[in-house]
Amino acid sequence: MNTLNILSLFNAENIIFLISNVPESFKDTFNFLQGDGVYEQGVMHFLRGMKNTMWSHYDVFIADAQALAAIFMLISFATRSYEMISGDKKLEIMPLLRPFALVMVIIWWGSFTRVISYPTDIIAAKTESLFDSGQQQINALRIKRADLMIKIADQLTTIQAQTEVAQKEADSWYEKAWESVTSTVKDGFTNVWNTVTQLKNRMQVNLQLLLTFTLETLALWILRICVYVIFMIQIIYSTILIILGPFSVSTSILPAFRDSFASWIARFVSVNLYSGIAYLVMHISGLLQQYALEAEITRYEQLLANSENTLEKLGWFASNGILSFGIVIISFLIGGLTMLTVPSISTWIVSTSGITSAVSTVARNSSSALRTASKIITKV
Repeated sequence: MNTLNILSLFNAENIIFLISNVPESFKDTFNFLQGDGVYEQGVMHFLRGMKNTMWSHYDVFIADAQALAAIFMLISFATRSYEMISGDKKLEIMPLLRPFALVMVIIWWGSFTRVISYPTDIIAAKTESLFDSGQQQINALRIKRADLMIKIADQLTTIQAQTEVAQKEADSWYEKAWESVTSTVKDGFTNVWNTVTQLKNRMQVNLQLLLTFTLETLALWILRICVYVIFMIQIIYSTILIILGPFSVSTSILPAFRDSFASWIARFVSVNLYSGIAYLVMHISGLLQQYALEAEITRYEQLLANSENTLEKLGWFASNGILSFGIVIISFLIGGLTMLTVPSISTWIVSTSGITSAVSTVARNSSSALRTASKIITKV
């Protein structure tokens, strides 16, 4: 058994251990409301299929590009022939073969784009497998944490009800008015009042729990939107480059636009690197999310454990307004912000022009939206 299989078995055992005490109904409800992972598998599968579907329309303008290439070839040959006839230049064979090579690229455009994208596809596949290796455990931690939050809410409801009942019993009116009443009646009244008080307090705790889930869902969707936007940008840009790329090849036949084909290759490789870099950033963000989930799970378990200062801790925790420590929310927001750096990282690896300014506009608008959302979360 190799190391990868051992790690997979170890992660599977950890996942089973984490969710062993969580009811199946709760897991189904949580996955239905929050999604089957930090990044929903259905959306990620749709984006992969959408990319393959869009790339299948690479030959929309092939015929037009071939006709344009033929015209440019005639212009190029006429220019070079005139230069040689006039004696300005000597006969050179290799420059004359270049237009034919570019036309062959246009004819075999589908195969050419697949060859160019092959190295970036390998990078994307390896980083995606690295990303997938920790997602099941992260989702198990999310379910375990949500279950502990529900248990904390139930315990807060019970403790607050018991506290209010004790306050009622300690009231002077209660002591004087019920001195002659038997203990059986007192116990019956205490049980009834305790039930009523629990219902009232449960409404208050449920409002805190609802606010907590609302903030976490908002942070989670900010993260998801940033991820989906990056993949959509890659699909749109790569599709445009593939469909309109033959025109760049044909225009590069002319000496004035000689570098257009090389610029197209650089941009195409840079855009295709988005997937590999995005999965790597998501994997690093996943490590932060795993730490945040484990840290909060540990704190929830300490609150649920019976110790001397449990009531004091629960009191301080309930006074925060939300039933969360905020670490997971911050990890989601940080993951969303780091996803916006994917285009910049790609241009560090393969230097391009044009794409950087277009992506920076999208990133700048997304950053403004994230700052607005962060201010809303902070105020709440």
